[in-house]
Amino acid sequence: MERNTGYHTRQKSMIYQYILDNRQRHITATDIASYLLAEGTPVGIATIYRYLDKLVEQGEVRKYTMDEKSSACYQFVEQHGACALHFHLKCVRCGKLIHTDCGYLQEIDKHILEHHGFHVDHSKTVFYGICQDCSRAEEEK
Repeated sequence: MERNTGYHTRQKSMIYQYILDNRQRHITATDIASYLLAEGTPVGIATIYRYLDKLVEQGEVRKYTMDEKSSACYQFVEQHGACALHFHLKCVRCGKLIHTDCGYLQEIDKHILEHHGFHVDHSKTVFYGICQDCSRAEEEK
């Protein structure tokens, strides 16, 4: 289960498993705390952040900080590291963070490198707007 996370506790195992089970999406420390509480194993938010920081330091989890107002998001790092290769979209209404695997954006990335000599950090590159679900909900009103 855990690769190299030091002292092993039931709470750490549950946090790690939650991250693995949700590896296809970005999660917050609050998401983890809510899950653990619902499972009958409440863990302090500071403990969760310390463990997340350790996982980030070990390269098992990637941390996304969007802005000063939003909580950081975390995601399990798959072995192939594909998340470092694409841009992200953030909905300003619901807060959803979306991975984009898009040839057009890859061309923009290539253009920026070739014509401007600039390497884009995809873990920090986010386009802000309104997601499809929120747009639909607005149209239905």
